[in-house]
Amino acid sequence: MPSSRELANALRFLSMDSVQKANSGHPGMPMGMADIAQVLWGQVLKHNPQDPHWINRDRFVLSNGHGSALLYSLLHLTGYDLSIQDLQNFRQLHSKTPGHPELGYTPGVETTTGPLGQGLANAVGMAIAERALANNFNKPGLSIIDHFTYVFCGDGCLMEGISHEACSLAGTLGLGKLILFWDDNKISIDGDVHGWFTDDTAKRFESYGWQVIRNVDGHDPTDIKQAIALARDNYAQPTLICCRTTIGYGAPTKAGTAATHGAPLGDEEIKKTREALGWPYPAFEIPHGIKSAWDQKDKGLKYQTTWEILLDQYQKVYPDLAAELLRRTQNQLPSTWKDFADNWINQIQKNGKNMATRQSSQVALENLMAQLPELLGGSADLTGSNLTKTSHSTVLSLDNPAGNYLFYGVREFGMSAIMNGIAVYGGFIPYGGTFLVFSDYSRNAIRMAAIMKQRVIHVLTHDSIGLGEDGPTHQPIEHLASLRIIPNVMVWRPADDVETFMAWKMAIENMNGPTCLALSRQTLPHLERLERSDMVLSNMAKGGYVLSEAKNPVLTLLATGSEIALAMAAQTALEKSGISAQVVSMPCLNLFEKQEMAYQNQILPKELPMIVIEAGSPDSWYRYVGQTGRKGHIIAMHSFGESAPAPKLFEHFGFTIENICAQAKAVLSN
Repeated sequence: MPSSRELANALRFLSMDSVQKANSGHPGMPMGMADIAQVLWGQVLKHNPQDPHWINRDRFVLSNGHGSALLYSLLHLTGYDLSIQDLQNFRQLHSKTPGHPELGYTPGVETTTGPLGQGLANAVGMAIAERALANNFNKPGLSIIDHFTYVFCGDGCLMEGISHEACSLAGTLGLGKLILFWDDNKISIDGDVHGWFTDDTAKRFESYGWQVIRNVDGHDPTDIKQAIALARDNYAQPTLICCRTTIGYGAPTKAGTAATHGAPLGDEEIKKTREALGWPYPAFEIPHGIKSAWDQKDKGLKYQTTWEILLDQYQKVYPDLAAELLRRTQNQLPSTWKDFADNWINQIQKNGKNMATRQSSQVALENLMAQLPELLGGSADLTGSNLTKTSHSTVLSLDNPAGNYLFYGVREFGMSAIMNGIAVYGGFIPYGGTFLVFSDYSRNAIRMAAIMKQRVIHVLTHDSIGLGEDGPTHQPIEHLASLRIIPNVMVWRPADDVETFMAWKMAIENMNGPTCLALSRQTLPHLERLERSDMVLSNMAKGGYVLSEAKNPVLTLLATGSEIALAMAAQTALEKSGISAQVVSMPCLNLFEKQEMAYQNQILPKELPMIVIEAGSPDSWYRYVGQTGRKGHIIAMHSFGESAPAPKLFEHFGFTIENICAQAKAVLSN
C-alpha cells in the first residue's frame, strides 16, 4: 500500500506537470496543500465520482482557485470523468481544465472560484443551505440531508474583506458543519506577507465564534487527520484549521518563495524536485499501485447506495416530503406554477394600485412565498427599506435553522456571494436586498453568478434620484447601465405593480443567470392596459412593448420605471399639440435585445425618431439614438445627483413634461 506521502506526491507532480506543459499556472499552492488534500479526499470526504450531483455528498470548495491544478489532479485520481489528457490540456481553449475552477466545465467542481474570498463566501452559503434543507426535511432516524462543507483557502482569501463579512456571519449562525483549511504559508504574489498581513488570524476567527485549531503541521497526515476529527466533532461552531505549510513543497531552490506562486517551475527545477522527493516517473505517469489506491469509485458507490436505501425508507413514510425535496433539489418549479403566475398577473392588471415598485415587490413576494417554499430571502440591513420580508418569512438564525429569511447585516458583498453558494447548492431560490447604489459592493459576486448562470435575485431599491434627500452618495446614476452590460444578467426596472410582478415571474423562471430588480422608493401610478391586455402582457414578458399606442405615430417616447408616467403625460400633451407619439415601456432591455429583430423593429420602428427618458446614465441608449442613424434625444443624467426632495430633483434635471415635449418638437423640426 502506498504511503500518504507517495499519494500526496502524485498530486504534486500531476499539478506541476500540468502547469509546466501549459507554461502557465500556479504550482506552489498544489505542492504545499497536497498532504492536506490527500487526507481529506483520500480518507474523509464523502462523495461519489460516478455521480457528481448526488444530493448528500460533502461539498468541497477551492477558494484559492488559482491552485486549480490540485483540484483537477484530485478529480482525475479519485475517478471523476477527467482524463490524463484533460490534465495535459490544462488552461487550453475549451478544455475541461480551465485556469480557475469553473462550474459546468469540470465534473466535481462545485462552484467557480478565483476572485479570492468568494469561494469561501460561497461555502458559507452552501453550509447555510445544507442546514436549512436538513431542518426542513430530515425526520428522526431519517437524516436525508447530512454532510459537511470543506474549504481550502490561502492568505489572500483571508486578506479580502469579504472573508470578514462571510466568516463573521458563519460564526453568528453557528455553522458547525463548515470546515475551513487555511494554507498558512506566509507567501502571496508580492512575496513574504509579513509586510502587509500581520493579523492574528486565529484570534480573529475566535472572535467570530469559530472553533480554531492552531499550529497544525500541513505536511503531517496524522496531525491533519486529528484536526479534521476535532472539527467534525464540533457541531456548534464552524472550524478554522490553521495549517502551516511550505509553498512549493519539495522544490529544492524555489520552495517557500513567491517564485512558485504564479509561474511554472521550469524543467530543471521539476527534474530536481523529482530527485528530491524520490519520484522517478515521467510527466503525467502515475504507477498502477498509487492510482489504484487513489480510486474512490467503489467507496463512493457504497456511500450513495447506503443513502438511497435511506431515501427509499423516507419515501415510504413521507412520500409528499420526498417528492418536494427532489423537486426542489432538481430546480423544478411546482406543476401549478404557470397557471398561478398567469392568473396572478391578470388579476393585478385588473385590480392594481398606485404604489412604489418596492412595495409592489413586497406584495409579489407575499404571493410568491405562499407558492414557492424554496424562496430564501434576506437583506443587507435594509429590510424595512427594501421590503424583502413578508408574513411568510421566518428568520433563519442559530436558534431557528429552518427559517427562510436572513438578516445579513451590513454585508452587501458577502450577502451576494453567500447567495451564489445557496444557488449552486440547490433546493433554494435566494434573493437579497440592498439599495441599487450599493450594487457596486456586490458587483463582482453578481458577475460570478452570471458566469455560473445561477438563479440569484437581487432586490435593488431606491433606484434613482427619486430617493431624494439622501443625495448623490445614495442616488444611483451609472448603475443601471453598468449592470446591463454584464453578460447573462437580466436587469428589470418596472414602471408599476404589473411590470413588477412580471419581473418577479421572469426572475423565478430565469435559469440562465441572476436578475436585478431596480425598484422605486416613490409611489408610481398603476398603468391601465385593459385593451388587448393578453397581447400586452405577452409582449411585456419580452422585455419591451408598446404600452400606449398612437394613430399614425411620428415619434416614439421610450422610458423605464418611474419615468414611464412622465412619458404617458407627455404623450397626452404632445397630442394636444398635434403630435402623435407612441409610448414604449422597456422594463428589461437585456431581454428585449434577445428577441428576434422583427419584433424589435415592430416595437421600435426605425423610421420613427425617439425620445428616451431614464433617470440614470444615458449609456444604455446610444445604440438606439444617434449612433444608429435614428434621430432623437436622450433625457438622462449626465452628472451625479443632488440632495433635495425628489420632485425638485426631477424638475432640476429636466425630467418634466415640458422638457420632454420641447425635446420632441426640436427633434421633429430638424
